[in-house]
Amino acid sequence: MFRELGRYLDSIKARDPAPRSRWEVLLYPGVLAIGLHRFAHWLFKGELYFFARFVNHFSRLFTGIDIHPGAKIGQHLFIDHGFTVIGETAKIGDNVTIYQCVTLGGTNPTNGVGGKRHPTIDDDVILGSGAQILGPITVGKRARVGANAVVTQDVPEGATMVGVRARPTLVEATEYQKDFIPYGTPCSEIFDPSSQKLEILQCEMEQLQKRIAAYAEERGNKDKEQSEGRDSA
Repeated sequence: MFRELGRYLDSIKARDPAPRSRWEVLLYPGVLAIGLHRFAHWLFKGELYFFARFVNHFSRLFTGIDIHPGAKIGQHLFIDHGFTVIGETAKIGDNVTIYQCVTLGGTNPTNGVGGKRHPTIDDDVILGSGAQILGPITVGKRARVGANAVVTQDVPEGATMVGVRARPTLVEATEYQKDFIPYGTPCSEIFDPSSQKLEILQCEMEQLQKRIAAYAEERGNKDKEQSEGRDSA
């Protein structure tokens, strides 16, 4: 038990350069929330729903993190800072990193399969701050979801998703090969695809305006020459 706890704390230190020791990591709200969730989930599986909910509400009050007792969570989940919501039928794999203000939200049960209405997060996924993962979708292994992205469809393995609605963006091989990327998004020269399209359209509009102005000027000069020619005749 203590050996596994040590491995868990070391896995968080590997992803967060801030703590100087394991003792600091023990004070993280995400670590406390996961510990209380393990107990609440045990009660939930024993059909002690009221007590499971009581532990859940105590954890939310104490840590600012709301994890439904029914959620299934793998090993070494790191919730950084907190203010995260994880729904009842959510399933999280191993070595997942979740930053602040992330929601693993559900949809109408009739839209799910077999009652599942929350996302499935595979191993080694990184969810950036403010990301909203909605519905019974699957986020593939080693995928990265950028800050404030809204994901409503399945995410392929290893993809980096950005924007609203989230779309995959190209990542340089040197970035893709990294084991861990803070906040799930490389910060160098990566843009929202929607913004890129708007910028391209803006450039094309500016070029068209310049061509129209040049054409109008050329036409005006020709009309002036013709007018002067008629006057001289």
